[in-house]
Amino acid sequence: MFRTAAVVVLAVTFAAPALAEEYKVHTFKKLHLTEKFYCEGAHYGDFNKDGKMDIVSGPFWYEGPDFKKAHEFYPAKPFDPHGYSANFLCYTHDFNGDGWTDILVLGFPGKESWWYENPQNKEGHWKQHVAVKVTDNESPTFGDLTGDGKPEIIFHTGGVLGWAEPNWKNPTELFTFRGLSPKGPWQRFTHGYGYGDVNGDGRMDILEKDGWWEQPASLEGNPQWKRHIRPFGQGGAQMFAYDVDGDGDNDVVTSLRAHNFGLSWFENTGTNDKGEINFKEHLIMGSKPEENKYGIKFSQLHAVDLVDMDGDGVKDIITGKRYWAHGPKGDAEPDAPAVVYWFKTVRSGKSGEVDFVPYLADDDSGVGTQVIAADVTGDGLPDIIVGNKKGTFVLVHEVKKVSKAEWEAAQPKPIK
Repeated sequence: MFRTAAVVVLAVTFAAPALAEEYKVHTFKKLHLTEKFYCEGAHYGDFNKDGKMDIVSGPFWYEGPDFKKAHEFYPAKPFDPHGYSANFLCYTHDFNGDGWTDILVLGFPGKESWWYENPQNKEGHWKQHVAVKVTDNESPTFGDLTGDGKPEIIFHTGGVLGWAEPNWKNPTELFTFRGLSPKGPWQRFTHGYGYGDVNGDGRMDILEKDGWWEQPASLEGNPQWKRHIRPFGQGGAQMFAYDVDGDGDNDVVTSLRAHNFGLSWFENTGTNDKGEINFKEHLIMGSKPEENKYGIKFSQLHAVDLVDMDGDGVKDIITGKRYWAHGPKGDAEPDAPAVVYWFKTVRSGKSGEVDFVPYLADDDSGVGTQVIAADVTGDGLPDIIVGNKKGTFVLVHEVKKVSKAEWEAAQPKPIK
């Protein structure tokens, strides 16, 4: 079930340091925890309370720090990669407040989602609790949308955008859905969803492919949120509000088409005379090599994360190609290498001028409908966690010192 693959070495673009010994490159050691297709996502948590992070993907959690020992927490059923799994994304949280980390599984779009109760180091299957009966969208997420310090499932259901929150006094009950929009065109396979503070008022807003929804000052009485129409592509993956260019306001980061090509950031250029925020699209990567400064092109960016990968205080983009999203036919380049990249965000200090330097983390794993970058080895470096039709992977992030010549040779070169 477990094997270690070859190390993939990629460099990080730092400004050239004064001393040769300060040159560093980042490497990724690929751990292939299973080759079977159980799910399209993976996450992490300390499930056995030994102080070390573990990995959860599909029906198994894997003990850290080497992730060699697998524990089955629900009946294991591998799926045919020509089809789909019943596990699209997963997250972790202590839902019942007993001090043990539980597991949340968001199932096939339009189906149920569950949380699994940690049995406190007892072997066997974990008790399953239905959280939501119908979870729509292919990029639902889990986080503190309302600002109460507790996470919610953020998604839409029955054509209504919103979130579902547990009854924290009785978390085994069905979560309560709070709609924020009128019924719209969103259906179970709609792509592109996220949350973040778009307008800088300190409250989380909802992002979707056709615009953003502004959280009101109070959620008392469950009011509807104000819609701001602005297309952000045709429906990609997870969406983020983040100050990409460092000018003090939040921009939007998203892939453009989950089953085709495109990665962009939308620059917040300020408000117009109607008080609406204007956004200017900057294409990071398109369908042709010449549309990327470094000649990079890959399709099916069905999962995106935004994390500071190199410790410079600026968040970077982590994404890749989802392998066989609809099987071997029907999507752009289904058999192209299942790559994972991280794009280093380099600010120029000038409005709208940001470089995204692409670094290949792996060329034979890809993403699912979820990709997570987090430090699961405890060394302070974000690792990359993936579950998909090729199995479950941990790309262990490492750093080593190199000579100036080695550092320069490892840097991606712009195409002419």
